Amino acid sequence: MRLFAAVVPPEEVLDEVSGAIAPYVGQVPGLRWPDRITWHITLGFFGEVPERVLPELEVRLARAVRRHSALDLAFDGFGAFSSVRRARVFWAGVTGDSMIRLADSVKAGARRAGAAETDEKRFHPHLTLARAKTETDLRPLVESLSGFSGSPWRAEHVRLVRSYTGAQVRYESLAEWALAPAGQG
Repeated sequence: MRLFAAVVPPEEVLDEVSGAIAPYVGQVPGLRWPDRITWHITLGFFGEVPERVLPELEVRLARAVRRHSALDLAFDGFGAFSSVRRARVFWAGVTGDSMIRLADSVKAGARRAGAAETDEKRFHPHLTLARAKTETDLRPLVESLSGFSGSPWRAEHVRLVRSYTGAQVRYESLAEWALAPAGQG
């Protein structure tokens, strides 16, 4: 099973992001825009995980999530990986409470359960909005969206998600855990 842990923002804040990028969707050559139903903020990507690991993974992730408080966040600005000039991923940035400790705990729990983290890059909280097969200069796109700042929202849950790849990417939520009430983690 191809698995990852994620925070899924509320619909109303996704509406704001969707509205901001709507004029550009399908207008930038080389960018593929996934369905909004797949939007999430990845905390840890585990890749292919044997089914026998799933019960222990769920226990470890539940424990890791409970140790952290709900996060006050907002979408603010847009950018790209690896750079705006040579982009393969276009994203909306996330500001507010640091998600780094939560992501580190989730990844550590997954490793202890036998689900190795496959993405060793430094964690950078973001919402992936589009991808390119080849490096693409997204400076005009990012500059035209530079004034965007979304409404604040609270992340209260973490999901374990199964990813089905193919012509139509599909996600299935396998489990969800509540973060501690704000200020208690």
